[in-house]
Amino acid sequence: MTDFFLATAEDTDQLGARLAATRPAQAVMQLRGDLGAGKSTLARALLRALGVQGAIRSPTYTLVERYPLGDGSEAWHLDLYRIGQADELEFLGLDEGSASLWLVEWPERGAGALPPTDLVVALEIDGQGRRATLSSVSEAGAEWVQRLREGRDLRPLSAG
Repeated sequence: MTDFFLATAEDTDQLGARLAATRPAQAVMQLRGDLGAGKSTLARALLRALGVQGAIRSPTYTLVERYPLGDGSEAWHLDLYRIGQADELEFLGLDEGSASLWLVEWPERGAGALPPTDLVVALEIDGQGRRATLSSVSEAGAEWVQRLREGRDLRPLSAG
C-alpha cells in the first residue's frame, strides 16, 4: 500500500496526473470512499491529464460516462451508487474489452459483474484534506504503483 496526503485540490490534480502518466495500457481502477471523499474529483483529474477536453461529468445519474482518449481507446467512468444489483450492469452495454481504462466508483455494488481490478484507491477525509491509499490487486496494478513510486513528486505518508 502507498498513502498520500492530499492537502489541496492541486495535490489531487497532481495525483491524478501521476496516475495517468504511469497507467498500464489496460487498467481497472476502483475508487472507494464515502460520499464527498473525492472519488469523482480524482477521476476528473486523471481524465483531464489523459487529454479529455470539455466537461467531465460525474456519472452519478447516468451511471457511466465514456471519454475518448488520444490513442483511439476509451476511458469509462462508472458510478454504481444507484445500482441495486450487479446484474443491472448488463443494461449499460459495457463490453469488457472496449475500454482501456475503467474508473469505478462504488465498485462493491457491481461485484461479480466487473472486470478484474488492478488498483484500488481508497479516499477519506483527513482533517482539512484527503488521504489516498493505493493498493494493487494484480500484477499490472503492482507495476502501476511501482512506476508511480519511482516517478512521484508527492510526499508519501507511508510506503509498503
